[in-house]
Parts: sequence; C-alpha cells; structure tokens
Amino acid sequence: QVQLVESGGGLVQPGGSLRLSCAASGRSISTYSMGWFRQAPGKEREFVAEISWDGGWIYYADSVKGRFTISRTNAKNTVYLQMNSLKSEDTAVYYCAAAKVRVRAGSQEYNYWGQGTQVIVSS
Repeated sequence: QVQLVESGGGLVQPGGSLRLSCAASGRSISTYSMGWFRQAPGKEREFVAEISWDGGWIYYADSVKGRFTISRTNAKNTVYLQMNSLKSEDTAVYYCAAAKVRVRAGSQEYNYWGQGTQVIVSS
C-alpha cells in the first residue's frame, strides 16, 4: 500500500499562490505516475495535473494551464503542485493520487489517493 498525505492548503486571496505537497509513504513512488485532482462543493472530482515517473511527461487541465505547475522529487518521495494566480474557481479540496502504471491523460484511474487538503481562494 501507498499512503499519500497532502499538505499546504489554506486560505489565500485571489491572485495569490500556494504550494501543495504530497508526501508518500509505505513504498517508493519513484516509478509511479502521480496526479492532482480537486473537488469543489457540489461538484464532481476533476483532474488537475499529472506527471510521469521521471517527470518527462506532464499534462494539465485547461483550467489551470499556465498557472499551476506539477513537479516531483523522487528522492523525497514527494510531489508538488505550485499554484499561482489563484482564482475563486480554484476553491476545492485537492487530492493527490498515485498510479502504478501510466494512465490516460486526465483519467482518474489511480491506485492510491490521499485524504485531501482544502484550498480556499477568497478575499
């Protein structure tokens, strides 16, 4: 089993920035694809970004492209989501996920999920 714990969420003003972290434990995720997803109140969970095991392939949802950056440090068993130019529409619980094999771009077919961290963008 892989345990994923997100951190870094909180309250931020529109236009501000946050960096989310996802720390994995239980086993190395160095060969796993990793993704970030979010779920706003009353909405279905949606894809945000994903990154291949070596960071060589990255895919973003159109809604965050140019504002968010996904990265990983395999030596630390951690993935990140740098969120800039935040909008109120970004308010959601953000989830980290891990996949043992590469999934289709934007797919939610991941094997492991974190508990989520809340991001509120409001003035």
